[in-house]
Amino acid sequence: MKIAIGCDEAAYNLKVELIKYLDSLGIEYEDFGADAGDIVLYPDVAEAVALAVSEGKYERAILTCGTGIGMSITANKIPGVRAAVCHDIFSAERARKSNNAQIICFGERVIGVELAKSILKVWLECDFAGGGSAPKVEKINEIDAKYHKTL
Repeated sequence: MKIAIGCDEAAYNLKVELIKYLDSLGIEYEDFGADAGDIVLYPDVAEAVALAVSEGKYERAILTCGTGIGMSITANKIPGVRAAVCHDIFSAERARKSNNAQIICFGERVIGVELAKSILKVWLECDFAGGGSAPKVEKINEIDAKYHKTL
């Protein structure tokens, strides 16, 4: 699995810890986020990461900012992308199994590092379950196509 990861300056420390965790799992990633001391606009990072996911360059992505909310809102503007803010294990599991979310968003000001790693582990291990959720995700895709131009 190839992962894209990005952050703004408000979540640089969380990104660094999540990268160490990805390294420990042997998961390949590309870092799109801010470097130490950088000041970046989170929409720029979210757009770059979400476009890369939309284009199939990465299977999944991790975005971090102060709350995770801004990254999620921005990433969801990109056609074909489903990004979810997840600060608990159940939400992360459902984001994958029920909604087929390719991007997980965390807020460094909201969640601790160890909990973020536990949530990320569950999210990485889960796949879309289909079943009763399949028609709902298909409907999301139809709405997405209805209001967005194809890339």
